[in-house]
Amino acid sequence: MKPLKKHYIYLVQCVHGTYYAGYTNDLKKRMEAHNHGRGAKYLRGRTPVQLKYWEICQDYPSALRKEWAIKKLTRKQKGELCSKFPLIKLINF
Repeated sequence: MKPLKKHYIYLVQCVHGTYYAGYTNDLKKRMEAHNHGRGAKYLRGRTPVQLKYWEICQDYPSALRKEWAIKKLTRKQKGELCSKFPLIKLINF
């Protein structure tokens, strides 16, 4: 039986302090890609990035809705979201 795909939304902070929100089904692989200049064009030249927040969503459509909601937050709101996220959860992704 094929394992169920996980649907992650995440928020990274770029080297210059800006935030980027995205979706993936493999969080570890996506972070490696971002930090090696692959993936989102926005992040090229803004590396290294640090994972500040992530969440597993029920399915692809709900993940995209959540990603869009995070992208609409102000920079201050994104910072507040990250500050409430437990550090231990970042270590154990």
